[in-house]
Amino acid sequence: MSPGRVTGVVGHPVEHSLSPALHNAAYRALGLDWSYHAFDVAPGELAAAVAGAKALGLRGLSVTMPHKEEAAFLADRRSRAARRLAACNTLVFESSGTVAESTDGEGFLADLREGAGFEPEGRSCAVIGAGGVARAVILALSEAGAREILVVNRTPVNAFRAAAVARGRARVGRPAELQSTELVVQATPVGMTGVEAGRLPADPRHLGSGQLVVDLVYRPAETEFLAEAARNGARVRNGLGMLVRQAGLQVTLFTGSEAPLEEMWQAIGEKEDSPRKS
Repeated sequence: MSPGRVTGVVGHPVEHSLSPALHNAAYRALGLDWSYHAFDVAPGELAAAVAGAKALGLRGLSVTMPHKEEAAFLADRRSRAARRLAACNTLVFESSGTVAESTDGEGFLADLREGAGFEPEGRSCAVIGAGGVARAVILALSEAGAREILVVNRTPVNAFRAAAVARGRARVGRPAELQSTELVVQATPVGMTGVEAGRLPADPRHLGSGQLVVDLVYRPAETEFLAEAARNGARVRNGLGMLVRQAGLQVTLFTGSEAPLEEMWQAIGEKEDSPRKS
């Protein structure tokens, strides 16, 4: 076995996270004497947490809400995606410094194609939300050749900032326009277990047949947003596939080895070909 290393996830709240189960299953399958832990880090405490992790010799950290934007600016170097998004979901601690990476967009595209059978090239898409994960999805859809990406958000200024990561393809849209798109991605934490209730700027009753609706929330497995869209005839999918695939990319960044996705799916009681309503 390789010498033991420690990795983890920082966020607030973080007790709901499936990341420890996914990463620890991957390390076991790879024969690594590594461990992965969840660290609840309150807003304003990320810099201290990252400094402590580096001082203790951790290999890296996954980063979830509300820390993705701050984490990118704490790094010494940023990947191309992290620079464009001004956010990251991964910090890798190298001898030469801290590297900020973003695996959200690539993980989302992989699940969209392999899990839902949807190829975004030339298609009309919409993203609800303007935070770090929403911007990652907007950028990924743009780079995959989506014809148009509508950005719908309750705060217009944030919607314009999010659309700016994909100038020429993304634009701020109205909720009523969602029904004319082929893909709708709900990329806010509204509906997530452990998150204070909120209100979306879009009504799923206006979505329906001929559309793929993806809610990036994975716990609960079916949000009210997905359930309503499904009742209206839409094909729906939750965020579990994106979670697993982006975690697999993080495993590769941390260890240098290809992630054992099958074992990661098994660790959370799922099979990779499970339909998850898609």
